[in-house]
Amino acid sequence: MWVVRREDVREPFVGPNGDEFIYEMIGRPAERGGTVHHSFVHVVIPPGKCSAAHFHKVTEETYYILTGAARLVVDDNERTLTSADAALIMPPQVHQIFNLSATEDLEFLAISAPAFTPDDFHLVGDAG
Repeated sequence: MWVVRREDVREPFVGPNGDEFIYEMIGRPAERGGTVHHSFVHVVIPPGKCSAAHFHKVTEETYYILTGAARLVVDDNERTLTSADAALIMPPQVHQIFNLSATEDLEFLAISAPAFTPDDFHLVGDAG
């Protein structure tokens, strides 16, 4: 059994634009449980900020909104998400999530299958 709290993740991964804080709680690294088939992260985006537009060639993602309001853009589709909404993002859909609040953090869970690896993270415009 693997039990972890967000506070146990001492140094979150900071997204490429510096506006997204990703706390990998369960994932491939041994210190995160050593999973293969899925990973689990808690994401925090500060007020008025967003993730970088990106896609995955292999990884499926599900976002589950905990707090705040978000604008999720997936390819040419756009939706507003709030607490208790879930969204599925399939490869290779380009996606980006925006915090709509000027005062409150956006917090959500992201479940990836198979477990996330950095080599399956592609910024829009990357040749990879």
